Amino acid sequence: MKHKTKLLVDRLVGTISSWPTIECISLNEAATPDTLDPYFALILDVYYRDRIPSADERLSAYGQDVVAFETSSQTNKDRFLIGDYPIRIEYKDVKKVDELVTIADSRVDQLWLIKDRGTYGFYRLVHGDILFQKNSWIQEIRSRLKHLGDPFWIQMREAHQSKMEHFLSDLGAALIQGDNFHYLISSAGFIKNACEVLFCINHRFEPSHRGFYEQVKTLPKLPDEFISRFESFLANDSEMTAERKYNLAQLIARSIISL
Repeated sequence: MKHKTKLLVDRLVGTISSWPTIECISLNEAATPDTLDPYFALILDVYYRDRIPSADERLSAYGQDVVAFETSSQTNKDRFLIGDYPIRIEYKDVKKVDELVTIADSRVDQLWLIKDRGTYGFYRLVHGDILFQKNSWIQEIRSRLKHLGDPFWIQMREAHQSKMEHFLSDLGAALIQGDNFHYLISSAGFIKNACEVLFCINHRFEPSHRGFYEQVKTLPKLPDEFISRFESFLANDSEMTAERKYNLAQLIARSIISL
């Protein structure tokens, strides 16, 4: 992390951690790239109990050099700029986090409540760089997520595999109809859910969409020829016609289902 970035992180963490209801603050991996990287963003996950200051109070606390401030009252997400730095601060209720983790580790009969969320939220809980913690809460959460049982992963796999097969069917229908728009949407949905199935098979939480490409290729358990097929599916190659890509998607799906 560059010195200027660290100073800004320290400033924000110092301000937010002074609020009495803050439990933990972690830094998202999106802050890892160079600031000139188009994917760079300074993202803080802030876990709190009971309540946080109002949007006006938060804006005032962030500093007078904040510009382009916007917030979502429903999800407690603040976005703004300080200089050229894009800042995103997401406030997460500890009680709700505890409920989600409890469903995942001991109430899998209620897993349908969180299946559509995917596992990215858990990924951020596990992989965020802890900058402030009031007590051992985050460590206990990470331990519980590390030891999730097979029922969780099996059900999550089944959910994503069903979506993968659905998008594959849509892909074939769009090919027959010559519907380029639906074909593109179905292609994206298919390959995303194919990767999510593989993360579940390997008992790994899904990263951000940016991380799918690199991380899925390093998973220890993959179908034979998956990486070459995956690369071919993503390639913008004039020789890769819509029909050939659909045939390739069928091969990818069959190989994943067989694992």
